[in-house]
Amino acid sequence: MFHFAFAATVFVASQTSLAQDATPSQLEDVIVEGRKLRETVDRFVDDVVALPVGRGPARWNRRVCVGVVNLRRDAAQALADQVSSVAGRVGLEIGEPGCNPNILVIASDDGPALARALVTEKPLAFRPQYSGAARSSEALELFQTTPAAVRWWHVSMPVVRDTGEPGVRMPGFGAPMIPGEGRLRSPLRNDLQRVFVILDMDDATGLTVEQLGDYVAMVALAQVDPEAETSSYDTVLNLFKATTPGLALTDWDVSYLTALYGSELNQRSANAQGGEISSLMLRDRAAASDPAPPEETEEE
Repeated sequence: MFHFAFAATVFVASQTSLAQDATPSQLEDVIVEGRKLRETVDRFVDDVVALPVGRGPARWNRRVCVGVVNLRRDAAQALADQVSSVAGRVGLEIGEPGCNPNILVIASDDGPALARALVTEKPLAFRPQYSGAARSSEALELFQTTPAAVRWWHVSMPVVRDTGEPGVRMPGFGAPMIPGEGRLRSPLRNDLQRVFVILDMDDATGLTVEQLGDYVAMVALAQVDPEAETSSYDTVLNLFKATTPGLALTDWDVSYLTALYGSELNQRSANAQGGEISSLMLRDRAAASDPAPPEETEEE
């Protein structure tokens, strides 16, 4: 039997290459395809991201520690290893064994009941009392009631870019010391602080640990909208509605995560930050779609 209070306490205590004959029709085809890719990338970024009101995208700053509870020890370790492997691919450091988890994955046979119990037990762990911490109360209600096989909840914090100190007023503390703001650049960044992921194991029947770990990694490393319609994209987010066996983390997913963690994200507006992610993702996808040039051979 899973102990709700234990899970909450443990978590909170941690805190086409162009043809040579460039005819007008060929050029037009390239323009159309390039435009289509850009539109698809932009639409994906807009569709999947779910941010606190008035804040830009958040990400883990440096280090993650994955904890998995309520599974057999070997399965829990394998799942944690898979999530950590994806995190490592985007440049994050992985916590040593015994580290305090900031990514907490909890297996359950009744996700809504578990989510409700956790939120009731530790409400401030889900919506801390400072600006820019989490999504709305309506979104938190959806986290507790959705019938989805996997549910997740992110908590982030605006911090001073140069110091990592809180960039918002915290309960019981005075106003933060924030450097002068530029017209286009912000002295703040948004760091993920923790994420809860609850798995309804009955809905995971037939999936491998690697598939499940890839899915969890995608929603734990990025602020993914649980209501996003992703069926038109090549993404692991379609895992629970896919008809293609063996779906796992795709090149598309890796491009998105790599763009998220490779972006500067110091523009003042959330729209501009999303545009930065889209630009990097587009560059990667365009490069991947171009066939490699033929190898040169030496003439005898």
